Amino acid sequence: MSLATNLVAPPGRVYLVGAGPGDPELLTLRAAKLLALADVVVYDHLVSKAVMDFVGTSALRICVGKHRNNHTLPQEEINSLLVRLATEHRHVVRLKGGDPFIFGRGGEELQALVASGVSFEVVPGVTAASGVSSYAGIPLTHRDYAQSCTFVTGHLQDGSTNMDWKGLVRPHQTVVIYMGLGGLAEITQQMMHYGASPGLSVAVVQDATIASQKVVIGTLADIAVRVAQAGLRSPCLTIVGDVVLLHSELSWFANAPQSAQFDQ
Repeated sequence: MSLATNLVAPPGRVYLVGAGPGDPELLTLRAAKLLALADVVVYDHLVSKAVMDFVGTSALRICVGKHRNNHTLPQEEINSLLVRLATEHRHVVRLKGGDPFIFGRGGEELQALVASGVSFEVVPGVTAASGVSSYAGIPLTHRDYAQSCTFVTGHLQDGSTNMDWKGLVRPHQTVVIYMGLGGLAEITQQMMHYGASPGLSVAVVQDATIASQKVVIGTLADIAVRVAQAGLRSPCLTIVGDVVLLHSELSWFANAPQSAQFDQ
């Protein structure tokens, strides 16, 4: 018998909700409803202000940070906070940028809830890879360019960028790198060292899906310099592969009139 079955379940319920990549109109209907009904919302810095505007005015808001190497609360304390809040409130929303199950530590938080007998629901969100690629005009797969797509994180728990380099340089695939801005120079150097062409196309996108979106295009050989010259800052996502060549043809968001981007 598991530990959870021996516990008295707290009266509250935790809703693990994906906030999407930034544009509030990319929220799911379920997410918007839960934000309006929440008693308390625990959110990360990647959640945009426009998304937070969906939160009811009476809800308690708790920011737990999550900048690279600068967490307002360690993950273990966030886990404990969610358990405690579930004993004090009926509707607790844990709000994460993108999708909570794709490099969002959602699984870790749910394991803590299960161990404490807390009930929960998961509401997926548009992950950053999908939002960034769509708004940058870069299909993640294309019959002529890439038949597979790989998502990786740019830094591991110990702060390193030790990845499966041989796997990342396979031909005919797209590699999407989350949280890779700080290690971009090392990542590109390692990919070239393991056989990727220096001329392989790369895109780095900042603030995807919102008005401040910036896209820098280059190659493995020069993207780190181009990004530094452009002054890009987190949050950024990196896309590596021949599909990046389609950006100039399919980029729609940057060229759309502001009135078309933000029609109400």
